[in-house]
Amino acid sequence: MFDQFNFPLVGAAANSAEQAKRCKYENLDSSFIFVPFGVETLGPWGPEARALFKELSKRVIESTGDPRAGSYLGQRISLAIQRGNAASILGTVPRCGGFEDVLDFI
Repeated sequence: MFDQFNFPLVGAAANSAEQAKRCKYENLDSSFIFVPFGVETLGPWGPEARALFKELSKRVIESTGDPRAGSYLGQRISLAIQRGNAASILGTVPRCGGFEDVLDFI
């Protein structure tokens, strides 16, 4: 998925992830509702993730009566994604003793 200048389209990886998840879970029992939720590391959401969020946001606003509830939901999801990204990165970095190991001023 590239644009006219041969650059990858924004959200292409999230879209691909959603398609891969749909294939992976295609044999899931029909008693389950499955919606793939693809999100790229730097932010873009896949089309099904956006549609699901929009529907959930609308329902939360209706049930709470707070017009900001959808925004709060989006913020919570974004923070969860950021925490997951941080955990992934920190899991690959060797542990050090602290700033003394990084900054040598003596």
